[in-house]
Amino acid sequence: MRLPRLFRTTPFRLTLLFLALFAAAASAFLAYIYVATAGEAQRRTDQEITREMRSLEAAYARAGMDALNQSLIERAASERPFLYLLMKPNGERISGSIAESPLDSFDGKPTWQSFSVTDVDVQGREVKHPARGLQERMSGGEILFVGADIGEDEAYVLKIVRALWGAGALIIVLGLMGGVLVSRNVSRSMTALTEVVAAVRNGDLAARAHVRGARDEFDELAEGMNEMLDRLERSMAAHRHAGDAIAHDLRSPLTRLRARLEAAYLDVEAGKGNAEEALAQALDDTDGVLKTFAAVLAIARLQAAGQAPNPAPLDPAAFAGDIAELYEPVCEDKGLDFRAELTPDLTVRGNQEFLAQALANILDNAVKYTPPGGAIMLRVRRRSSGEVEFSVTDTGPGVPDEDRERVVQRFVRLENSRNEPGSGLGLSLVAAVAEAHGGRLELSEGPGRVGEMGPGLRVALILPRA
Repeated sequence: MRLPRLFRTTPFRLTLLFLALFAAAASAFLAYIYVATAGEAQRRTDQEITREMRSLEAAYARAGMDALNQSLIERAASERPFLYLLMKPNGERISGSIAESPLDSFDGKPTWQSFSVTDVDVQGREVKHPARGLQERMSGGEILFVGADIGEDEAYVLKIVRALWGAGALIIVLGLMGGVLVSRNVSRSMTALTEVVAAVRNGDLAARAHVRGARDEFDELAEGMNEMLDRLERSMAAHRHAGDAIAHDLRSPLTRLRARLEAAYLDVEAGKGNAEEALAQALDDTDGVLKTFAAVLAIARLQAAGQAPNPAPLDPAAFAGDIAELYEPVCEDKGLDFRAELTPDLTVRGNQEFLAQALANILDNAVKYTPPGGAIMLRVRRRSSGEVEFSVTDTGPGVPDEDRERVVQRFVRLENSRNEPGSGLGLSLVAAVAEAHGGRLELSEGPGRVGEMGPGLRVALILPRA
């Protein structure tokens, strides 16, 4: 028979385990209390019997047998809680409050004995009480027995034990009730989480776990699950958007590629064109399409992840210096003055591949749009806020203020760049890289207009301090 789900939960099982341990500890504790209390009661009774025995021995030693007998008769007739018996050396009873000694055999040495005494209750019924006594032989050969009824002491000890057992049973019952309540609350919280998991498994990415505001581990789990689902939903949306964007954004370059191939085919067929040039142009166009595809996919990956993958600490100065070495000969070939100011001993945390692609895109744009005789400056520095800034400043035509927000969007190209090759994805990728690293992209005016050059453009990739 399968138990109800509540009784199969881990909190309820832990409650049962705790109660089992508590019951074992309580049993050991009760046993100790019983032994200690019963032992203390017996020691106290033994001490009282011993004192009474010594008192009677003192009377015997002081005035002899007659004085002992007289004292024993008086004490037996009083309300003292003792049992007395005085016997001749042969065991014959002389006087006392009991008829015979509870010892079957006596060798003359002081002997303790536990026994039972019979009494009559208020209803006339005979009842037996536990008793304990000491028997000794006097110096004249007479035998003296002194005992005491210990029924009240044992009854008191039993009352204490019963009270402790009752308290233990009550604690176990309350513990079970508490375990049921805790298990039910935990089960409710876990059921809510499992329902969210089941909903997501069935395709409902909008399902979210309820955060109760208790700030406990279940709230932390719910918040973590919601954050994970938010990222998953963003990732799925980004992938869907990336597919739509790739299909939409590659339509124009593919259409242009087909038109050029068709025109080249007609020219070659008519004997007017050069087949090798047509194929070379087609390869260039195909490379452009592949670059566009790679750029769109990279942007989609960054936007889907929400952060840079596999971030690691890196030295901005050394990192930018390696890229600067690649662009120095390119700038020399175009007649540009290229310089780099790199502040050492800085650290950023990021994905080197994406950061290199972003910085290369910025330098590509600077080289592309700066006319011969111009200048390009690459800087790496620490801002007063502690952020690390990669900036590229050129003396090209720049970007008007009203177009600086629009130019970082995908496939946006300004009028003065229509005759330059490109897809309009360079700064879009840089902006995506900056966002994925928790930074930002800033565009501002360059060094200003000098003669026919300028005002230039300053592109800054700003990353948070490590």
